[in-house]
Amino acid sequence: MHRSSVFCLLVKSLKIYQSYNFIIFAAQIVDSNMGKGIFHRSELLMGKEVMQALAEKRAILFGIGGVGSWCAESLVRTGLLNLTIVDSDRVDITNVNRQLMATTKTVGEVKTIALKERLLEINPDANITDIQEIYSRDTADDFKLEEYDIIIDAIDSLSSKAHLIQNAVDKEAIFVSSMGAALKVDPTRVQVESFWNVKGCPLARKVRKMLRKWKVNERDFPCVYSDEVLENEGAYLIEQHADDADDKAENGPGNPELLNHKWDHKKASINGSLAHITGIFGMTLAGLIIQQICQEAKIKA
Repeated sequence: MHRSSVFCLLVKSLKIYQSYNFIIFAAQIVDSNMGKGIFHRSELLMGKEVMQALAEKRAILFGIGGVGSWCAESLVRTGLLNLTIVDSDRVDITNVNRQLMATTKTVGEVKTIALKERLLEINPDANITDIQEIYSRDTADDFKLEEYDIIIDAIDSLSSKAHLIQNAVDKEAIFVSSMGAALKVDPTRVQVESFWNVKGCPLARKVRKMLRKWKVNERDFPCVYSDEVLENEGAYLIEQHADDADDKAENGPGNPELLNHKWDHKKASINGSLAHITGIFGMTLAGLIIQQICQEAKIKA
């Protein structure tokens, strides 16, 4: 047998072995005394087969701000064990009003580390991988999306969001996406629709235009959005925020190359947002994922 063929066979065997070990690990966690306690109400509702399926899934979440952080919380509380969280920012004081891990005590910490600590307080046996990195066309291949069963888009950046969608729709994974949650107050207007059919959302319109220009495969996937678009009544604060942005930190935790990186400073405009809306967006993303896993488990049964 050719040396390259032997190498490919060994790599394939290793992946199968690792996958088998992970399934065994997931089963042990679900059946452990702690697992039975934490997930008692989840299993009571959904049954053991769904809990096992949820425990075996590998998920990656891009963006852990006002939407993504609540999505992560819901998934881990429900029973997801293997979650990779990706974000480039540190916790800013302006995050405290809506982001799960943002408190006056965590300001300045790397967001992914702060959220990981929170999630491990919920389930110490969860496998949480934190990546402080920017998702972009240049870094996309580093994330190896083909290795995940679930891909979650909660990115703020227009171009990065569009590229993640372009990348994710070609994968077999469950894929869900959130549109903009800013400039909204009415919780009853948060909706779920196929991304290609969303109406009344400026961000969805811009992303669709970009994707169609790139001739992206129009695979159907669920999207959380709201057609409510308000105006910033406190627009006078934007100039003050811009002045504060000029202050540069000299040192801090995490990747030194991202020390003064903030997505807010790259946006064309800063918009107000509230926890009850971003939380609904994030929880709805998690709900869509859990619902699909329930449906898949019933089909297999």
